Amino acid sequence: MVVSGVQETVVEASLEYDRNKELKAFDETKAGVKGLVDDGLVKIPKIFVRPAEELAKELNCRPADVQPPIIDIGGIRELGRRKEIVNEVRIAAANWGFFQVVEHGIPLTVLEEMIEGVRLFHEQDLEAKEKFYSRDSTRSVRLNTNNDLFNSMTANWRDTLTISVSASGTLDPNEFPAICRKKKEVWWGGVGVGGLILKFVLL
Repeated sequence: MVVSGVQETVVEASLEYDRNKELKAFDETKAGVKGLVDDGLVKIPKIFVRPAEELAKELNCRPADVQPPIIDIGGIRELGRRKEIVNEVRIAAANWGFFQVVEHGIPLTVLEEMIEGVRLFHEQDLEAKEKFYSRDSTRSVRLNTNNDLFNSMTANWRDTLTISVSASGTLDPNEFPAICRKKKEVWWGGVGVGGLILKFVLL
């Protein structure tokens, strides 16, 4: 299958804008944002365009100096420090929804390999990626553009490759995209840290 026609399918000129129709047409291509770019997009589809007043309000309200929470998880296995870390994670999650973790024990080279694996995946042709395109959250490996594509007011300009493991912490290597398979060992470092944090937060 070739990605030709993705742009025409999604940005069909029409006097009446039907957001749901455009979202469905875009999602059915399974090509994502990368497919639009590869197809020679010259105009951003309306589903990705935020209202001017919303952007203006955000620009006017933006703090001059924003620093996301940074949580040092060194010593997380020590009871006293663990309680402090759990509290820091809870506060960061409640107030920010995200945080940066340091002293996690994952070598920089491993993180770089993970990023490289994802980059290589996204740069493949549509034929190699479309079988992973799904909105089924129970799938261990899935690609999509915005998990909330049909619910959000405006779609975000990004494609996401999600690789998750079951409660047992296992994932069949054959489920990995072929291009990521040779680097699969590096994923477990990140999975281990995430699982460790979640485990202690839930205690």
